[in-house]
Amino acid sequence: MNDRDLRIFTKVAELGSISHVAKELNYVQSNISSRIQKLEEDLNVTLFFRSKQGMQLTPEGKVLVDIAYKIIELSDKMMQVAKSGGMPVGKLEIASVETVIKLPLILSKFNKSYAGVDLRLATGVTTELRDKVLNYQLDGAFVTKSRLTSHPELQELDVFEEKLVLIADEKVEDLSELLERPLLSFSDGCGYRAKFHEWLKASGLEATKNMELGTLETTLGSVISGLGIAFVPYSAVAHYEKRGLIYCHELPSAYSEITTTFIYRKDEEISPVLRAFVEVIKETKDDAISPFYRF
Repeated sequence: MNDRDLRIFTKVAELGSISHVAKELNYVQSNISSRIQKLEEDLNVTLFFRSKQGMQLTPEGKVLVDIAYKIIELSDKMMQVAKSGGMPVGKLEIASVETVIKLPLILSKFNKSYAGVDLRLATGVTTELRDKVLNYQLDGAFVTKSRLTSHPELQELDVFEEKLVLIADEKVEDLSELLERPLLSFSDGCGYRAKFHEWLKASGLEATKNMELGTLETTLGSVISGLGIAFVPYSAVAHYEKRGLIYCHELPSAYSEITTTFIYRKDEEISPVLRAFVEVIKETKDDAISPFYRF
């Protein structure tokens, strides 16, 4: 068992396919298969159920893959410290919910300061990203702060406050009129979606239909075309409102005021790269946002 075998193991667990892993890692399929088999022999356990549908983790595999992620994380930290020479280098994998308005500013400042870091960014919804941080699949993530992100193993760094608004292609006096249209939202686990449903429940209202869309851009285009309504950060849609393409409807502050926070694990010793990124966030969080970043 070695570091490369563990990385192959976690990648097969993520993709569920030997062929997909071979293509991504530029290996032959037989090499991937033999390494998984060798790892199973070394551990004396079956890691995957094999079927025509692909590779699915066994109960033992689900336990061991979490341990594998931790071993890989510790190995990467060790290499970062050894190679750093006082300057953070290596890989940093972070993710963000779809609408963090200050993200370009933070990433730009970090890249200019730490050119030797391989910074990788993904997107997702709050609960998905929280779980990936906890399971060592991400170094950190920008998420919507809520009880879902308050976890004993996570450190939270508040980045900025945000206001959510309900948007539609027309202005109405009674919001119940808009609820006859589909609610366009990100997938289940989105902090904005959870806030909106809290308001619905407290108001005794119900959305007629929910449609999940993949990106903010698609959501906004759909609202403008009259397909439905959406509950999104005002900073992401202010320029659309000024152009008369959408109308923003306010909800009570208890359901519309949110905090974007950066979460990362409370490890005994965080990596130099992650520590540097956290410092950049602290330095940047109070900076003014250029209008460029609003488009």
